[in-house]
Amino acid sequence: MLLYHFIALLVVIVWGSTFVFTKLLLMAGLSAAEIFTLRFIIAYIMLLGFDLTRKSFRLMAASLKDELLMLGLGVVGGSLYFLTENGSMIYTTTTNTSLIVCMCPLFATAFIAPFYKTERLHGVQIAGTLMAAVGVVIVVLNGQFVLHLSPLGDSLAFAACLCWAVYSLLMIPASKRYDTVFITRKVFFYGLVSMIPYYLVQPSWPSMDVLLRPEIIGNLLFLGCIASMLCFLAWNWVIKKLGAVIATNYVYFNPIVTVLFAWVILAEHITVFFLIGSTLILIGMFLASKKHGIHPVSD
Repeated sequence: MLLYHFIALLVVIVWGSTFVFTKLLLMAGLSAAEIFTLRFIIAYIMLLGFDLTRKSFRLMAASLKDELLMLGLGVVGGSLYFLTENGSMIYTTTTNTSLIVCMCPLFATAFIAPFYKTERLHGVQIAGTLMAAVGVVIVVLNGQFVLHLSPLGDSLAFAACLCWAVYSLLMIPASKRYDTVFITRKVFFYGLVSMIPYYLVQPSWPSMDVLLRPEIIGNLLFLGCIASMLCFLAWNWVIKKLGAVIATNYVYFNPIVTVLFAWVILAEHITVFFLIGSTLILIGMFLASKKHGIHPVSD
């Protein structure tokens, strides 16, 4: 059980760092949609190559219903999530976006609990996840307790939050019927396919001169191979082992990791609010992960 928690934490650490690497690519001239597409293309090609070597390789799901389930996972966990999250930052502040998106564990709990009794939090776990949520607010606001409301931007951030909650919900039946590699490959495939309408409306693609720059290649390989392929594989496996609600609670660590990487790479400052908020997140996550009547999803 400890291994599953460690893997979940490791995945969130990597995902928390992607903000910095994505920011570097944005500064180099790539758009958010181009970054998402390129990292998913890299991840899909690598995962497909690996999957083809397995005796258990299958191209399609066992039924049309299950294939539609994979489509749903690819849309809500891939294209729609990234488009709404990145789109929100165009119309609202990064603070608002980070604060809303990092609340997805609360949304996931609310979405999943009515359908799966074994995924409901109880007592100390509820107190822990609320404490972690307060910690996230303190870290993200960083002492600036003023939010600039933007109906469109904030709505897009909430949409991204809901996408990840729905992804966690859909992963429960999917993980009961299919192995992690197959599910993850389908997520990448349908995530890319569902981006086609976007490019029909907003056609754009970076030039080869930009793509062949060493720093661009390095960042894209990290985002595609590590943050996408390996982390999505690990995350889907962790959901299967720990349960969707407990696994999703680890998203609360995202702002801690982002601030630390920004401090190391971008020379941004760490404040006392970060320390206080981080402490609340750590204590809250410890309490939220304690077993009080909740059981992981079986294999």
